[in-house]
This record gives sequence, C-alpha cells and structure tokens, in this order.
Amino acid sequence: MNGKPVKDHPEPKDHKLGVFSGVFTPSILTILGLILFLRMGYTVGHAGLGKVLVLITIANLVSVLTTMSLSAIATNIQVKGGGAYYLISRTLGVQFGGAIGLVLFLAQSISIAFYCVGFAEALLTFLPPVPFVSSSSIAAVSVVLLFLFAWLGADWATKFQYVVMALLALALVSFFAGGLMHWDSGLIRQNFWASEGGLPFWVLFAVFFPAVTGFTQGVNMSGDLKDPGRAIPLGTFLAVGLSMVVYYLVAILLSGTVPNAELMVDYAIMKKVALVPGLISAGMLAATLSSAMASFLGAPRILQSIAKDKIFKILNPFAKGEGGADNPRRGVLLSGVIALATISLGQLNLIAQVVSMFFLISYALINYATFYESRTQSPSFRPRFRWFNPWLSLAGFITCAGAILAIDIQSGIMAVFILLAVYQYLKQKRGLARWADSRRSHYLKQIKENLNAAAAEVEHDRDWRPFILAFTRDSKRLKSILGFSGWLEGGSGMTAAVRLVMGQGIKTKRQQVKAFQELSVQIKEINSTAYPLVVPVFDISQALPIIIQSFGLGPLKANTVLINWMDELGKGIPGIDASRYAENLRIAYREGVNIVVLNADDHRWQKIEAQKPKERCIDVWWKNDAASRLMLLLAYLVTRHITWSGAAIRVLSCETDGGRDVEHNELMKLMEDIRIDADPVIVPDDSVRTIIEMSAGTTLVFLPCRIRENQVLDANGGSLMKLLPYLPMTALVMAAQDIDLEAEPDTGAQGELAQAEDDVTQSTAKYEAAMKESLQLQAKTEALTAQLVNHPKESDEFTVILKSADLALEDEEIAFRKVAKAKAKVEHAKKKLESLINGMGAGKGTNRQD
Repeated sequence: MNGKPVKDHPEPKDHKLGVFSGVFTPSILTILGLILFLRMGYTVGHAGLGKVLVLITIANLVSVLTTMSLSAIATNIQVKGGGAYYLISRTLGVQFGGAIGLVLFLAQSISIAFYCVGFAEALLTFLPPVPFVSSSSIAAVSVVLLFLFAWLGADWATKFQYVVMALLALALVSFFAGGLMHWDSGLIRQNFWASEGGLPFWVLFAVFFPAVTGFTQGVNMSGDLKDPGRAIPLGTFLAVGLSMVVYYLVAILLSGTVPNAELMVDYAIMKKVALVPGLISAGMLAATLSSAMASFLGAPRILQSIAKDKIFKILNPFAKGEGGADNPRRGVLLSGVIALATISLGQLNLIAQVVSMFFLISYALINYATFYESRTQSPSFRPRFRWFNPWLSLAGFITCAGAILAIDIQSGIMAVFILLAVYQYLKQKRGLARWADSRRSHYLKQIKENLNAAAAEVEHDRDWRPFILAFTRDSKRLKSILGFSGWLEGGSGMTAAVRLVMGQGIKTKRQQVKAFQELSVQIKEINSTAYPLVVPVFDISQALPIIIQSFGLGPLKANTVLINWMDELGKGIPGIDASRYAENLRIAYREGVNIVVLNADDHRWQKIEAQKPKERCIDVWWKNDAASRLMLLLAYLVTRHITWSGAAIRVLSCETDGGRDVEHNELMKLMEDIRIDADPVIVPDDSVRTIIEMSAGTTLVFLPCRIRENQVLDANGGSLMKLLPYLPMTALVMAAQDIDLEAEPDTGAQGELAQAEDDVTQSTAKYEAAMKESLQLQAKTEALTAQLVNHPKESDEFTVILKSADLALEDEEIAFRKVAKAKAKVEHAKKKLESLINGMGAGKGTNRQD
C-alpha cells in the first residue's frame, strides 16, 4: 500500500545450489532411470531402430518444447520455491496453480514409492533368497534412508546424488565400450525394421515416455537455487540435450550388437553388452535411488510453496522451514509418510498411470501458461530467453495433450477430473488475491479487441443497453440507488457509482482518495457490480457536461443518469436548492443522456421485500413518446432481474378519440410486435387523482416528467409533491434518446447504408449504359456525316441521309444529357454513402421534451 512490492514468500537467507548441482543433476538422474536400463532394449526390439528413433524424438519433443516455455517464464519473473506450481500459479492464477500444485505434490510423493519399489525389485535379482526380505521391506528401508538425506537438506542430498552420478557415468561408459567391441554393421541393417509380432508404436511410446518426464525435477528445486532465472533454462536444456544423445546412442548400439528377437524378450540385455556387467547393475540401482531422491527433494518444496501462499488452510503449518536454506522438514516428513503408505498398499501400477498423467498435465499447463501470458501482450512479459516463440509453447501444449490421449485416455480423464475438482473447490473458496497473475492482462486485451470490434460496427437501436452514471452523495442511500441500478441493467448494462467532492487543491485531492476508498468498500459490502468513480468539482453545473462527455471509452459511453430524488445534484450540498437541482438535471439532459430520478425510502423498499416476485407489479404510464418507450424497455429489463422474476407489467394509457377498445387493441398489437409481455390498461385521464388511484397499490411506477422554469414537474406540468408521497417506489424518466423498440436488423443506419450502396451501384450502371448509348449514337452520326460527302446535295439520297444525321445528333444530345444526369446521381449517392460512413458512431438523435 506504500508503494513497496509485496513479496510472495520471505526470502531464504542462503541459496547454495547452482546450475549443475541444483538443476542438471536431479534432472539428468531422473531421466536416465529404469526405462534406460530395463526397457530400452525391449522397445528397440519391438519397434526396430527406425521407429524407435522417431519414438525418442517425439517423446523428447515434449521435453524440448516445455523446457522452452519454462525458460521463458523463468527469465521473465523471479522464480521462488515451488517449481512448476509457482510458475503456473503466477500466470494462470491460484485456482489452476493450487490444483496442479496439490496433485504434483501427491504425484511426487507417490513417485518416491514407485522408484523405491523399482530399486527393491532390481536389488532382489542380485540377492539370494532371504526369509522375511521382500521388495516392500527393501523399498520401505530405502524410503527411510532417503528420508534422512532429505531431512538434512538439499546440500546433503546433492552430495549423495554426486555418488549416483558417478555410478551412472561408469555404467554408461561400460555399456558403450562393450557395444563398440561387439558392433556389427550388418546387424543394424537387419534391426532397422520392426520384427514380426512387435507391439504397436503407441503402446511402445507409452512404455518409453516415462523416461523423459524427469526434466522438471530441477525446476522443483527453484527455491534452493542461487540464480533460478539462469539455472533453470541452462540446467534443464543441458539435461534434456544430453539425455537425448544418450538414448539415441544406446538405441543405435543395441541395434548394432543384439538381434531384435533377443531384445524383445531380455530386459537385462544391457548387462550382456556392457564391458563390466556389474556396473550396469550398480548404475541401474543408483538411477532408481536418484529418481526417488529427486522426488524427495521436489515434493516437500512444492508443498511448502503452496503453504506459504495460504491456499489450503490445513496445509499452512507446512510453510515453516529450517535453517538458512529454509529446508521444508515438515513436508519431507509428510512425503515420507505418503511414500510408506503407498508401498504398504501395493498395486502400484493402477496409481502409476494416473500419476504419469499428472506430470503430463502439468507440462501441458506450463506450455499453455506461457502461451497465455505471451498472447496477453502485457508490457510486463519481457523474457530474457531469446529463442522463445509463443507458437512453440502452443505446440508444446498440443503435443502434451496428444501424448495423454496416446498413452492412456482413461487415466488422463481421471487425472483431469481430479484437477478440475480441486480447481472448482478453490474457485468457490477464493479469498483476497495474494499476487498478480496474467488473467487481468488477458481480460484487458479482450476489452481492447471487443471495443475495437464494437466501434467498427454501426450503432443500432437493437444494441441499446443501459450504461448508467448513478450519482449519490448520501452513503445511506447508496444501497438504494445501486440496487435499483442493478435492476435497470437487466443483466446487460453497466453502472458507475459517481460521487462528487466539492473543492479544489491538495486537500480536495486527499478527500477524493479517501472518498474513493470508502465508496469501493461500500460497493463491495452491498455486493454491487458497479464501478466507483469519485470526481472533485468546484462547480457542479460546469462539471456535469465534462463528466458525462468524458466518461467511457470508444463506443462505451454513458447514456443514462440515475439519481436519488433531491440527492447529489441538490439537497445536502451547501448553496444548492431545488431550483439549482432542476437546472443541473436540465444540463445533464442536454448532454444527450436519459434522466431517471428515483424516489424510494426505507418504507417503500420494505414493501418490495415483503412481496414475492410473482406478486409484484410495475406500472408504466404511456404517452406513446420517447419517454414511454424508454420506460417500457427499462421496466422489461427490471423483470429480467431475479428479484423481479415473474413480475407483471401494466401499460397505462389515456383513452383517445378512437375509443377505449381501439386504444387497447393498438397497445396489445404493439406489445406483441415489440415482444414485451405487458397488459394494456386504458384509463380516462392521467390526472393526479387517476394516477394515485391506479398505481398506489402497485410495487414500482415509471412516470414521465419534465423540467419547466427550473422545476421538475409531472408530464402535465403539475407538482410532483402531489404525487410522490402517495405512490410506491417511483422512477421519474426523461428520454434524451428515442429508442425504436420495433427496430429490425435491416433498418436504421445499416439499412440506409445498404440502400446508399445500392443507389451507387444502380446509378453507376445507368451512367455506364448512357455512356455506351451516347458513344454508339456519336459513331452513327459520324458515319452518316461521312456518307454526305459522297452524295450530291440535290440528290434524294443526300436529303435522307441528312435527316438521319440530324435525328442521330438529337439522340446524341439526349444521350449526353442522360449521361450527365446519371453521373450526378452517382456523385449524390456517393456523397450520401460517405456521409453515412463518416456519421457512424457520431451519436443518436435526441427527442427532448423541454
């Protein structure tokens, strides 16, 4: 509030991890895991080298595209703890961020169990049978061991990962050395194509794809990095690039050393190819433990970031960290408990597919979030990652969605359902926003596009909706005026709550700020959708035209002023009496806006609240003028509000010379033509007595009014004080715009424009025809004149030709006049067309009653 930025999280005192230790190491160790050692040969054998290279490329395309999106966001904002959760929540908002953060925490915690069970099953193949030793018990012990490293902090865990990295490197060197020693170039040509009986491509893709899903493990360490904006792009790209090379080389070496038929059935084929088979076993065991360790580091940090954002109250205690590195030990403990519980449940394969979907969905949202923010065209989106392109992010989102469908559509649907359930929960429980995301930029971009689109269209009566300036000085009557304004909106209009502050200078400016804050709070308390507007003025009469003319943007301009009876523009302001109040209304009216004056006190509001919606009745006093049409439309809009659902509308009109039945039938036909359900009621006159007798028992009355000699009077020039005390809630209306309630799509300015275009086309066609006829006659005249030269003047032939030439010349003159007339019509039609085009948006005509 004092101009200082509000921080999302308190900064840990000591960040120690760099590119290699914080991002590259956990990412590469998770990517090069069990799939590499136990399923790579299986995949190559079934697919053949040609297809498996395509498969590796498609799978890694997800990694590359998502890494580009990650790099863009990471270089655009200061990335704090929480990894993918932090990036998504700061872009798409708390609902998407909270949903993906919670499920990612659970997925990472369950992944610890998956990797530890994989480690146990691999270890059991090397151990002799031992009583009471099972894969579950070994996995549980592994979880406890890794828990100790995670409890000590990222530094200790990173030291453990260096040992794993060394073992993994030795295993790969051993494999490559053995593969080169057994290389057979003839065999690789045989293995290029898939063997008979091989599994379909997308089934194999589903088997292989989990191998590439570990590239965001480094992102999850964002809160422990020295420079996340540099470490995340560089470390992730290095891990993805190196792992792609490793998988390509392993696939090629396997195809050049072992027949496809053997690759299809032997999961441990890499040990047979390797120079030192024991190193493959050590590397495989180390890879599973390292993947589990990366999840043990990432999951608690996601949970800690969610807790610091106070999204789920029950998780708030997990915001606490220990030591200078803010180690989330409470989260480590919870992740360990979830992992142990998952191991004890067994049947991990059923949960494994859904967990994989959570990772894929998070990658899809990262890509979409980046595309979303870039397309908002926000000036704050300035990523330092120079290879970013928003369309690549969109391609990443589509690729992730395609991978979900290709791998397991049922698991994908289940994961999406869970995410949407959490999203809806957070949407319902949403409190005060704790940070700015990109949604507002997106809304502002939409506003600009929609305003430009609306401005490009011609204004038409069918598009009219109330844009209201609601003036009120009395805070006690604010609820009344904004409540009524909400009814008039009918779900289609908008309201600005205007409060005037009298005076000038610095003191008035402070009063304006204070008044704006108070008005904003009051609007929120009464649950109104109005927008606050506080304007300092020295003289209301001079300020009103400026306020009305300057309010709005482009085609969005105020068309109606709503005010309490004798409120903002009169009573309560020093030096302004009823006469000045009427004069100010006149000024507003002359600016081309409709005037609605509301007379409603607490007693009248209580009467409305005491009635059921279907028991309510709205009276419109009809004079078949602009004010009548406006009142009828406003009455209809009121009935669209849920508070007035089912209310009846009566149109009260005076009996004419044609008789009661004729007037009734005409009004019935009019209501049918304009599609408003209203009951015509014919009254003998519109005297004060008649109005009171007919409308005193209704719920809401719309009455026309006028201004004469600086007085607000009824339609007949009588005092309103003879009427208002005896009527229910009453809206006094003066129409500055005549709205055609029967307007058809092809009428109005659009119809005139179309007719003008047709006139131009027709006049141009007539002009061209006249020109053609004139040219033909001119040619005929010239030909006849040429014939006269060859005939004696006294001859009969000469006389005939001469008469024909004279007639042709006369026809030519007539045709020339037709050309000139047609040309004039073309110019006139073009001017009319140009005038209509230039007049678009210039404002509607007024129909004033003063």
